[in-house]
Amino acid sequence: MRKTLVLALGLAAGAAALSGCGTTPEPDHRTTSATRVDTAELHRRPPVTELLFTPSTRSHEAQRRFTIACMAKRGFRYAPVPGAGAAQGDDQLPQPFGLESTTPPPESAPPAPDTPPKPGSPESTEAYGQALFGDQNKRVTAKGTAMSVSRPGNGCLAEAETRVLGDGRMRWLQVRIMLFEAQEQAREDVEKDPAFQAVTARWRACMDRAGFPEPDPARLLASLRTPGARATSTALAADLRCKDETGYLDTAYTRLAAVQQRWLDRNPAVAKDWKSLTARQEKESRAVLANAPTAVAPSPRSE
Repeated sequence: MRKTLVLALGLAAGAAALSGCGTTPEPDHRTTSATRVDTAELHRRPPVTELLFTPSTRSHEAQRRFTIACMAKRGFRYAPVPGAGAAQGDDQLPQPFGLESTTPPPESAPPAPDTPPKPGSPESTEAYGQALFGDQNKRVTAKGTAMSVSRPGNGCLAEAETRVLGDGRMRWLQVRIMLFEAQEQAREDVEKDPAFQAVTARWRACMDRAGFPEPDPARLLASLRTPGARATSTALAADLRCKDETGYLDTAYTRLAAVQQRWLDRNPAVAKDWKSLTARQEKESRAVLANAPTAVAPSPRSE
């Protein structure tokens, strides 16, 4: 199992008064530009989050092609968009501590809207739905502590997942639920961490001096509900400055990583199973893609 994640953080030496303060010097918690670049990726991927958001592009593509071939064998044309079900990239990573940069995230194309099947088309028939999604009364459910995920128990989608995961399919779903719940719980638990509480107090004092009495960065960002409100908010500009001056993000992510790692240490089977099932997916997905056609011709039913 992965060892404790260590974030290499370099703090600038010296002392400086916070902007808007009096003449009393306070410790300078700001990081250098080089440090900020070096730690940016580590900040965004504490250990549980890293597992949860590891891309599985090859597995998604293998399942897509397997499902296309499976449906063709049943006489149906199935044409999902490549990558439509793939895990999202860094732009989808959580930002649990509010705004982190003035740079907007890269724009991504919006997902294509679902087009209802045309009346009378093969895709609109019950037979098509059953071939793809299986029997509704045979769906399977993986459960975590507070949430559950239901998936087809038979049909082509279920067969595709089973092809790459084998008898570990349900365990994979359960592991992902557990990691998601652990990520959410860790964000709650870090609020009790003394170092996190201290840096939040420094950030809050900085914001008070700037004229923005806010409880914490996450609630500040949540209070600005539209892109326009965020783009014009002077409070967010002060938020970023105070984060920089207090070393808020360095401390927050370091402590979050420690909390997440403690959860992994208490639940070693989760990371072990995640790694073994990921390796299996990779191996079986390569085999599927090596034998899968790049395209499937329309079947007579879909003409």
